[in-house]
Amino acid sequence: MFRETAFTHIRVDAPDDAAAGFMMDEETFRAFYERTARGLWAYLARITGDRQLAEDLLQETFYRFLRAAAAYDNETHRRNSLYRIATNLARDARRRSLARAAFVPTGDDIERVPSGQDAGATERTTDFTRAMSRLKPRERAMLWLAYAEGASHREIADVLGVRAASLKPMLFRARRKLAELLGRAPQGGKA
Repeated sequence: MFRETAFTHIRVDAPDDAAAGFMMDEETFRAFYERTARGLWAYLARITGDRQLAEDLLQETFYRFLRAAAAYDNETHRRNSLYRIATNLARDARRRSLARAAFVPTGDDIERVPSGQDAGATERTTDFTRAMSRLKPRERAMLWLAYAEGASHREIADVLGVRAASLKPMLFRARRKLAELLGRAPQGGKA
């Protein structure tokens, strides 16, 4: 599961070439990390289907984000950049592991249902996890960003590197495919 990670080994002491554009002091970065790390980890875990890989990619994402030393217009721009880095790292990891067998969730891969919830909730969580694992990584990313993170279509397009005009139909198809995998496709083929 997600663990807090300290980035104390990354220091920006002198305004050399690599750090000249660094716009976040340590306190600002820590606050940004606290606001975004848990959601970013959940995003990575969902699109990769691998909790340990998500941990590794989370650390690499924040490391690259810091080393990029970019100036950002606002918090949304900073967050979108972070998710873009994470998405690209997840794609690279997927390309490197294409020879690996398809992800099939096991008991360890499925998030535990808090005590007090019924067996039906556990079954729905399992069904959802399995259905999401059968989607393409881009489809998982779109759905997660839209519905778990509440990102706008423009933000999702920026993160995934697609045209904003293309996103709405792509998201519609991903939603329909997920519904079909869950056995909840509406009659007549309309979603």
